[in-house]
Amino acid sequence: MMAMMMNRSGTRLARSMIGVVGPRFFSAATVRKAATEPATGILTGATGFIRQTPPGVGPVNDLLFRCRVMGVRKESTLALGGEREHEKPVEAGAAAGGCPEEEKGIASYWGVAPAKVTKDDGSEWKWNCFRPWETYKADVSIDLTKHHVPKTFLDKFAYWTVKALRLPTDVFFQRRYGCRAMMLETVAAVPGMVGGMLLHCKSLRRFEHSGGWIKALLEEAENERMHLMTFMEVAKPRWYERALVFTVQGVFFNAYFLAYLASPKLAHRIVGYLEEEAIHSYTEFLKELDKGNIENVPAPAIAIDYWRLPPDAMLRDVVTVVRADEAHHRDVNHFASDIHYQGRELREAPAPIGYH
Repeated sequence: MMAMMMNRSGTRLARSMIGVVGPRFFSAATVRKAATEPATGILTGATGFIRQTPPGVGPVNDLLFRCRVMGVRKESTLALGGEREHEKPVEAGAAAGGCPEEEKGIASYWGVAPAKVTKDDGSEWKWNCFRPWETYKADVSIDLTKHHVPKTFLDKFAYWTVKALRLPTDVFFQRRYGCRAMMLETVAAVPGMVGGMLLHCKSLRRFEHSGGWIKALLEEAENERMHLMTFMEVAKPRWYERALVFTVQGVFFNAYFLAYLASPKLAHRIVGYLEEEAIHSYTEFLKELDKGNIENVPAPAIAIDYWRLPPDAMLRDVVTVVRADEAHHRDVNHFASDIHYQGRELREAPAPIGYH
């Protein structure tokens, strides 16, 4: 009699435990089954099946939750308020431009569902690396000939440093402007990120606003990265060019980081002159396209969506808008350097956010 009472008490206790912790660890079907049937088995693993136990063994001691928690949570979303495991997977972006294509949905315990984004015409947006509200039409009417004449020692140091860096680039790439542009963008995307990061930390330390310059510099870095994602579709880098990127990026990142800490006005001036060289390189790129030395292939799909180009846009159109972007970056960085030269801080002048 005592054994039967203990067995019944153990069964009720087991049901109560499953009712409390079941939704967190097991699928909905398993919880309903376990809560209504006698506790005569062991709950196992991520599958949630009941394995029969030898007769005569108490149920309380056998309630072993041998769960691979992450695996279980991927299979069950009952704790999120619904059986979402049957939802249709959301298609992600195409593989072009560094945006991975997902063949099936990604289940998550946290319930962070991807938003369904569409274009203005209602068609599905296929890029994960940028969104429709981040696209724009480039201002190609900007003056490409503007140049900051170096006058001070720091200006001359910045100018001749950039000129010295151009020499090995000319020797290595010669007239392979597709690969040259790809290499250029791996470097050009570094200064905005470094400057934005350091301004961010400075804003936190001093409990003050940045005047929008953090966002402006990070926008520049993202824009340069999108240039790289575009030219990756045009020029496929060779193994030694990829190795060169590792070396150049490591050296340049640390050198620019130290330069920005020592003298922000010098750092921004260097970037201003780098952008002037970028304008020159893309102008030569366009000349080679016009001469027919480089094939004017159709524009990559990622470029058409990012710069809102017409569907029949060609590579020449892409190089033109990229060159316009570089001219805007030239202006922003020379402007930032001028602010420092006047003894002011960047936060005292409104940042040119969205200046394209």
